[in-house]
Amino acid sequence: MALLLRTVARQGLCLSRSQFGVLYRPAVPMGTAAKKEINKFWAKNTQLNRPVSPHISIYKWSVPMMMSISHRGTGVALSSGISVFALAALVLPESYPYYLDLIHSMTFGPQFFAFSKFALAFPVAYHSFNGIRHLAWDLGKGFKIPEVYRSGYIVIALTVLTSIGLAAM
Repeated sequence: MALLLRTVARQGLCLSRSQFGVLYRPAVPMGTAAKKEINKFWAKNTQLNRPVSPHISIYKWSVPMMMSISHRGTGVALSSGISVFALAALVLPESYPYYLDLIHSMTFGPQFFAFSKFALAFPVAYHSFNGIRHLAWDLGKGFKIPEVYRSGYIVIALTVLTSIGLAAM
């Protein structure tokens, strides 16, 4: 629906430009123009001997910074893991119980299974608790620096405790 509305709007705008015809299209694809602009930008910076911004190296790493990066990382990891698992369930020839029996037949010790369960539970628990923290921020709560650190430490503690609990099951 949005595509249809966008197309109609573009045609309506372009009808007022009769010299361009009914549909107006740029002569050069946007990708090519953008690449030229980027190359021009870097050539100018190199010619003027401008330094590259140190961005990451000048900032002091903090708990909120690391938690933000970790929240994004766990979100990507979880969605990728779920996608791979779903794709494997669709593509692999045998059923789930077959592969579960295959894993049980391997001679891994109980420590390996406990660590594996902890490694699976940790990103789920962290992303969930930190997501709740973000929802509180969406409500406008907890933006003062001490509150940001306190809520971060609470998320870390709850994540570790929950992961240990889930791994012990």
